[in-house]
Amino acid sequence: MTNDVEVAVIGAGQAGLALGSVLERQGRRFVILERAGEIAPAWRERWDSLTLFTPRRYSALPWVPFPGDPDGYPTRDEVIAYLDRYAESFELPVELSSEVKKLDHGENGRFRLELDDRTITADQVVVATGPFQTPYVPTLAEQLGREVVQLHAARYRRPQGLPWTVLVVGGGNTGFQIAKELSVTHQVVLSVGSRQKPLPQRVLGRDLFWWLTKARILDVTVGSRLGRRLSTRDTLIGSSPRELEDRYGVELKPRTVGAEGRTVRFEDDSELDVDAVVWATGYRPDYSWIDLPVFAEDGRLRYRRGVTDVPGLYFLGLTWQHTRGSALIGWVKDDAMFIAEQIRHRQERAAAGERAEAA
Repeated sequence: MTNDVEVAVIGAGQAGLALGSVLERQGRRFVILERAGEIAPAWRERWDSLTLFTPRRYSALPWVPFPGDPDGYPTRDEVIAYLDRYAESFELPVELSSEVKKLDHGENGRFRLELDDRTITADQVVVATGPFQTPYVPTLAEQLGREVVQLHAARYRRPQGLPWTVLVVGGGNTGFQIAKELSVTHQVVLSVGSRQKPLPQRVLGRDLFWWLTKARILDVTVGSRLGRRLSTRDTLIGSSPRELEDRYGVELKPRTVGAEGRTVRFEDDSELDVDAVVWATGYRPDYSWIDLPVFAEDGRLRYRRGVTDVPGLYFLGLTWQHTRGSALIGWVKDDAMFIAEQIRHRQERAAAGERAEAA
């Protein structure tokens, strides 16, 4: 186990692994710390039938193409296998079951990472824990009776085992995809609390991401006028409310606002008796373990393209960190290479300072 490094990367998902491959090529002395017992735990928590909406040609990390038909769409298990092989191919120094309990400054301005059994010191730290941290379930879930089966989308695996009438709450891509799968064997109702922009998976025989790439939409930065507008809009890829009703027979309801026993109440005052609820209500960040001045008054992170006001501390893999692709497997490499360059420059400046002092 490594206790003193140049760079500590927290999180061995797609962001941490992408950065690790770049740091490996730089010859850095680094470690990737993963709290779970396997790499890419966020992918392993997704449902069995999950299929990406980005083709294989747009689902690869640096220097290693995604195997298979480049125009086909990889499954969850393919992604997991790819990330496992990726870590092995670069012999990345991933330490599993290594949860960082606290991150702060230690002696000489270096970072201190406290784990259960040891402390690691590092010149620089990259938090690559991604956007899927703590599953969020609304407090109204507590109003449902014990007889109602409840689970967050992070715990949903397959339709088998769920009772007949299922309410899926959440109108994003996850909610729509789970509702489609459940509709084959169950009576399904989808509660949508906000409006999304439906986008087709393919346009004129080409995948949507081919067009987005050609139009450079995925290069639009969050600080631009267009980026600010796009970052506040949710999009549905390959799904639409009309398709869900007409093709899959899923009933659509507005926002869920209350519950009592088995009865759920919606924003339009309609009600429904349910046997189960799948909460596709997203995630919330948890940075309570970071004891450094990187938060604004409202609790949000302060950074610019992942670079914080704390010298040597960075974030990677966040939604709209810099562009729409920042949290997507095929585009996280752009931010990873940018952060790696910041790390290199800082290490070189520090080394030059040490040489000047020695002289």
